[in-house]
Amino acid sequence: MGALPARVRIVEVGPRDGLQNERVALSVDDRLALIAKLVDAGLVDIEAGAFVSPKRVPNMAGSGELMKRLPRSSGVSYPCLVPNDTGLDAALEAGCRDIAVFAAVSETFSQRNTACSIAESMARLRAVARRALDSNVRVRGYLSCVIGCPYEGPMAAGIVADMALQLIDMGCHEVSLGDTTGIGTPEQIRRLIDAVSVRVPVHRLAGHFHDTWGMGVANVYAALQSGVTVFDASVGGLGGCPFAPGASGNVATEDVVYMLEGAGVVTGVDLGKLVGAARWVSDRLDRQVASRVARAYRTE
Repeated sequence: MGALPARVRIVEVGPRDGLQNERVALSVDDRLALIAKLVDAGLVDIEAGAFVSPKRVPNMAGSGELMKRLPRSSGVSYPCLVPNDTGLDAALEAGCRDIAVFAAVSETFSQRNTACSIAESMARLRAVARRALDSNVRVRGYLSCVIGCPYEGPMAAGIVADMALQLIDMGCHEVSLGDTTGIGTPEQIRRLIDAVSVRVPVHRLAGHFHDTWGMGVANVYAALQSGVTVFDASVGGLGGCPFAPGASGNVATEDVVYMLEGAGVVTGVDLGKLVGAARWVSDRLDRQVASRVARAYRTE
């Protein structure tokens, strides 16, 4: 465990990963308003939507319209999730300059999530990544279920490392390691980062931790101590995975920002404005804000 970094980059996934499994589907106008609030809070990497089947993930319908209407801000990127060539066609038509591709380290989860095997999924992603890169679009990779699968149980770190390297080799600029079910503990996260960083440089890894078992912030800190400086988080703790039974929301962005700033690590995010965004979107979703910080935070 080394010294903590001076600064981290937060990838805000609330408008996509956060909203995709919520009971209430927000309109494109509301999603645009949320993104504007996140930009105002200082976030510069905001996952804006997903070019997936609206039958499978109805809350992401209208992502093309959203991308076309999204005001472009200097220094702000709006990656969108793309599962296949059809999704890439739609993303390119909508003007996306950053996409994210995803694979699972569990065969069963891969079948449930993308209706194909891991090998088929990786072959599909290679084709998508090649086309995206040829179009000067940046590609980010996600791996799901890196600690455990709801169907198969614990996952082997060696498989995660191998698949992370495959994503890097196909052109992903970084790979986000997703504890989709939120069962990971800090020591498990440290061991995983140690194993994966043997194959992939740690500066090209990101942490994506769900808070199902209340370990989200602790796991961010463990990964931070292991050299990771990029973390995915979701405003208000929104989220969950439609294909992972029992998985609750992502770790809340405001909880992560509060912890990091308290450790002297710069995030570039205005906590008060972020809490305001968390409360606003939770109200739109007709739910109580999930994060501890947003509940505790008091405006002056």
